[in-house]
Amino acid sequence: MSDNELLDLGDDRSLLLVDDDEPFLRRLSRAMEKRGFDTETAETVADGKAMASARPPAYAVVDLRLEDGNGLDVVETIREKRPDARIVVLTGYGAIATAVAAVKAGATDYLSKPADAQDIVNALLANGDDLPPPPENPMSADRVRWEHIQRVYELCDRNVSETARRLNMHRRTLQRILAKRSPK
Repeated sequence: MSDNELLDLGDDRSLLLVDDDEPFLRRLSRAMEKRGFDTETAETVADGKAMASARPPAYAVVDLRLEDGNGLDVVETIREKRPDARIVVLTGYGAIATAVAAVKAGATDYLSKPADAQDIVNALLANGDDLPPPPENPMSADRVRWEHIQRVYELCDRNVSETARRLNMHRRTLQRILAKRSPK
């Protein structure tokens, strides 16, 4: 299936996207609309819960950590209003404990960031206990590491010393990594 092929989603194509990374949210929304979803977006837990209560979506993609709280609160609201919803939780902090918490809160699946639109669609549309197929073009380990460093760097307001401390890495090593182009 090509990335731009419209999917047969049935009658209800509603998709709620909740993420506080506004550029990522816009890109994901466009990609999902190209695949046939009717998307609504929210950047906060409060907006996500309000949208989920007003118009419970058939599908949802929710970031775990949002500026105003925990995305699992949105997952629980969706699950209360629409028990059959397919919900994928995204996070930049992949860990077994958070995956378990997401599934207990009612998520259908759990993906670590960065995840591309096709990985998200595969997770949303996976049937029952079937695992979605592995990604066609997964990122290299070097690219995943680079993305993680960039995310922490941004979360530390581009402060090299603070980022190096949080990543438990020497400041000069971090500066060399940041000066290079992103790996493929």
